[in-house]
Amino acid sequence: MSRKMEPMKPPPYLHLFPIRHHGPGSARALLDSLHELKPDAILVEGPPDANEIIHWLGHEDMEPPIALLVYRPDKPEVAGSYPFAEFSPEFQALRYSVQHNIVTRFFDLPQATMLTADTRPMMPDTAVFNQMATAAGHQDYELWWNALIEQRQNRSDLFAGILELMTAMRAAAEENPPTDLDENTAASHADARQLAEQREAHMRRAIRQAHTEGCKRIAVVCGAWHAPALLNLDTKAADDDLLANLPSVAVETAWVPWTYGRLSAARGYGAGIRAPGWYHHLWQQGRQQATPTHMSIAWLSQVAHLLREQDLDASSAHIIEAVRLAESLAALRGLPVPGLPELNEASQTVLCFGDAAPMQLIQRQLIVGERMGAVPPDSPMIPLQRDLHQQQRRLRLHPEPEPTTLNLDLRNDTHRERSQLLHRLNLLNVPWGKTMPVRGQSGTYQEVWQLAWQPAFVVRVIEAGVWGNTVETAVTNFATDQAQQAQDLPTLTHLLDQALLADLPALVVNLLTRIEAQAAVTSDVPHMMDALLPLARVLRYGDVRQTNPEVVRHVVDTLVTRICIGLPSTCASLDNDAAAEMLDKITAVHNVIATQQNPDHLSTWEETLRQLADQRGIHGLLAGKSTRLLLDTAVFTPDEAATRLERVLSGRTANPSQLAQMAFWIEGFLKGSGLLVLHDKTLWQLLDDWVMQLEAERFQTILPLLRRTFATFSDAARQQLMDRVRFGNSFYPNQVIHTPTFDEEQADKVLPLIAQLLGIHS
Repeated sequence: MSRKMEPMKPPPYLHLFPIRHHGPGSARALLDSLHELKPDAILVEGPPDANEIIHWLGHEDMEPPIALLVYRPDKPEVAGSYPFAEFSPEFQALRYSVQHNIVTRFFDLPQATMLTADTRPMMPDTAVFNQMATAAGHQDYELWWNALIEQRQNRSDLFAGILELMTAMRAAAEENPPTDLDENTAASHADARQLAEQREAHMRRAIRQAHTEGCKRIAVVCGAWHAPALLNLDTKAADDDLLANLPSVAVETAWVPWTYGRLSAARGYGAGIRAPGWYHHLWQQGRQQATPTHMSIAWLSQVAHLLREQDLDASSAHIIEAVRLAESLAALRGLPVPGLPELNEASQTVLCFGDAAPMQLIQRQLIVGERMGAVPPDSPMIPLQRDLHQQQRRLRLHPEPEPTTLNLDLRNDTHRERSQLLHRLNLLNVPWGKTMPVRGQSGTYQEVWQLAWQPAFVVRVIEAGVWGNTVETAVTNFATDQAQQAQDLPTLTHLLDQALLADLPALVVNLLTRIEAQAAVTSDVPHMMDALLPLARVLRYGDVRQTNPEVVRHVVDTLVTRICIGLPSTCASLDNDAAAEMLDKITAVHNVIATQQNPDHLSTWEETLRQLADQRGIHGLLAGKSTRLLLDTAVFTPDEAATRLERVLSGRTANPSQLAQMAFWIEGFLKGSGLLVLHDKTLWQLLDDWVMQLEAERFQTILPLLRRTFATFSDAARQQLMDRVRFGNSFYPNQVIHTPTFDEEQADKVLPLIAQLLGIHS
């Protein structure tokens, strides 16, 4: 037997408006009710710690979505955020109160108490909500609430109906508490229940206080679940007991930009909604008093426009057909108007021709959306935030949530400053941008960034505020602390690389001192090899970023000397994986030294490679690679390289282990380019003879190793090798060599362009 739950009557001065957070229908109905009621006080569910900054919502530059951030200055990572969209009922209530200059307060339990422990507000029992939705013929709670409230056309007595519904749902939750909970879950439920009771006790206390101060028409805007608990205000003694001796910490508050993506329930936001973009559409259409059909037409027109931007066919006829289908689906399902599910089905069927793939784009761009809000530049911020904001404005770098590409020419002062700011933020763990590969560019005059701002970065900036009041000061202090904690050269040189990119000269000097001290005591040759690369970039490109490379040269000299001394012994007795890793390091160091063209370094390095090429017991990969590098730099002649190859391949009675080392030697020698053996007949013949003399069983043993070597060649190189085998000596037909003529006058014409490309100034 069912019974109707009648909520008790509130006192005459109290007007409850139970809403759904971020509900556009609730917001429209609330705004209409406030204009009719003309309250002299509005209490809104939110942190009273922020009452002093409510007035900023009246500023013309305050553009939702935004969030109220409450954080502990001693632990900035401990923070609570209260997002508001334009269609949030709380935002509309707060802006109304500011515009009409009436008493306005947040009246939830202060965050100064909430942030003393890792607690979260109790959410309504979703099982009860889903049972109600199922009984009403809907798949889940959100679809049911949208049809019942947010898309409702007749809003008379809406809040009275919600209050009655919530009273019944709370009673049902009390009568049917969750059972069969384990000990930890039961304790968590008990803590959440206690927190909810404390929150509602504080709300009742705030209402009584406003009435005591003389307010006669108090509008209370709160989550629908809490409303029934605010009807009985004769609970002062019990409320005082609940709120007695609660812990408290110091907190600070600020308004920060937010995004619709962060409002989405898919991002883990407890009071989130699935479709912020759709709710924005409902709010805008509701303000225009559009009919349901016009709402559907407007939405599907946006879908069609988005599809046309992707070069997909979407005509006016398609829109009309999709509207008809959505309305037919709503009628079949007993709905008064089409909701988002009906419009999605119509979009996929008609506008996407049954293809589900474009619906992902529609979901991301329209249903959720990535609209980003803005706050006034003079609103409350910590000094570091303000400095960052000023630099963003000066450099015309505007935070956007959608990924955007930024191309920079570092010879331009403004571009270089943009690069420095982005690198500094990365060093502060605020990864607004990440560098992308530059096609066709091997130097450092060009940078390509992909930028995407996330609201969570605001919290990271606040966290970084403990290191300084400006970006430069904060990043210098933070990185200096990281350097003091670093225990190895690669970490230090990675910091140095970032410091140079970020143009932090004081930090560079500090890091060089630490690197020099660490290099003097380290015996880890691989670490020194890793450390050499960023230092060498400074020597090569220091003038591009207007840094002085001379301060690095002494450290580089020391590292090169110590690498060359220690490398032969380090390379002894390496297993296959360690040898492969060392091969990459040797190649990188070789490229660095070859680029620097320091005669002393070249001479010392060539001698080290000779030792590796001839060292007994060294892994074949490293001996072969050392021989190849010496051949590439003309230290070895082709005949000398061929002699070493012949010596390696001379063991006709080699055991399987020796065979493997032969194959590894060939891999190291040929790795990355098959053109060497293709065009050198002596090397070709040596390899050919060696392969031909292998017995079938030995060939099968060594085949995987050889195949791995040839897999590193390009497709074109492998095809030419196949042709060389197929055609034998006829692969290279007799060719007539033409001596090219040289036109000096024509060459002179391109010299200015070449100079410009190379950055050479006459």
